[in-house]
Amino acid sequence: MKVSIIGTGYVGLVSGACLAEKGHEVTCVDVDAAKVARINQGVSPIYERDLDAMLQRNLGTRLRATTDLRAAVLDSELSLIAVGTPFDGREIDLGYIREVARQIGAALREKPAYHVVVMKSTVIPGTTDSVVRPILEQASGRQAGRDFGVGMNPEFLTEGEAVGDFMDPDRIVIGGIDAASIAAQERLYAGFAGVPVIRTGCATAEMIKYASNSLLATMISFSNEIGNLGATLGGIDVADVMRGVHTSRYLTVTTDDGRALRPGIVGFLEAGCGFGGSCLPKDVSALAAQGAAAGSPMPLLGAVLEVNRGQPARMLDLLGRHFPVLKGVRVTVLGLAFRPDTNDMRESPAIPIVRALLAAGAEVTAYDPAAMEEARRVFAGETVRYAPSLAAAVREAQAVLLVTRWEQFRTLPAVLAGGATRPVLVDGRRLIDPGAWTPYEGIGRSVAKGDRS
Repeated sequence: MKVSIIGTGYVGLVSGACLAEKGHEVTCVDVDAAKVARINQGVSPIYERDLDAMLQRNLGTRLRATTDLRAAVLDSELSLIAVGTPFDGREIDLGYIREVARQIGAALREKPAYHVVVMKSTVIPGTTDSVVRPILEQASGRQAGRDFGVGMNPEFLTEGEAVGDFMDPDRIVIGGIDAASIAAQERLYAGFAGVPVIRTGCATAEMIKYASNSLLATMISFSNEIGNLGATLGGIDVADVMRGVHTSRYLTVTTDDGRALRPGIVGFLEAGCGFGGSCLPKDVSALAAQGAAAGSPMPLLGAVLEVNRGQPARMLDLLGRHFPVLKGVRVTVLGLAFRPDTNDMRESPAIPIVRALLAAGAEVTAYDPAAMEEARRVFAGETVRYAPSLAAAVREAQAVLLVTRWEQFRTLPAVLAGGATRPVLVDGRRLIDPGAWTPYEGIGRSVAKGDRS
């Protein structure tokens, strides 16, 4: 198929490159001319594993980028809308969605051939039907379901693993206003044999995305509540508790040959210093806000968010056991991105942690394998020292706070052993064996006074 994708962020660019890899002719559209130029040179404007190589394989044959939305729509059979939907604390901002819908509708006014417009951006249930469709009809002067199709195809991509998630999906959700809109999306995904396909209406497709992310966020906050209580009661380590929970038959399947298979969702049943990113905080907040506005409050999701907001402060509480006063204390923060294998710092727990340390007068050094440039933007004007390597970051530290689960941080005990000091390690991801370093503090871990090893 000929496909146009409007928006070249994580979702749009990954979707475009992967669909081109599957044999479709893809045109990616963005208003940022500099970003378009980088893409056409085979350089991804985002940090995402395997994406640059995929761009370079397909550019000039099945993939290109442009700023000309009208031409891209006129030259394609199906358009995916993948622009941002910022959340202001009360509702998601549909400004970009509305503008793109108007521009696509204007292009459809000139196009005699049938065209399908599909929402890929995450939007609250009802948006495609009640916002996007009317704008398309008004701008085009045509009728949806007769002259053009409308669909909703949510994404299930994890940043840092997005290419693999797209190429090997666990499900494909196709929402549409009619059979023709669904059939066009089925053609788009015809190359994904053996993958479960859920065909439904647009609002249900939108809700599937929100329900999926809300479940993951709830599992994280549940684990953190268990960890916080265990730490308060004493003599309990949430890492051991969760290992016991994971072994349940509900979460671990034993094969005929005796192997234990644990699904990926179990990874969300682990305590830490909080979830971040562009999806979970925003999606849970937006769904809870929609529920409140609709007269159906969602107290469970409100509690999920409240627990998550408090987790970064737990890191400072653990540090305070060793440094009641932080003024002048040399503290290194390891990990700035909200998760490993990405440079995305949106809603990262590292942000409130760093700012709380600075407010307390600590001398802060930061290191992240991918997010250093982004951190300089986020903390512009703030007194943060950026280290060029893990070893340099911890060399003179009095305290080290591990915030992001980067694989290279597993070597931290050995790296610390070669430093000039013996800092306290506060493990916000329970990545390090507590016996591998002294002094050690971990989220959800309680030990007797005088035995903080």
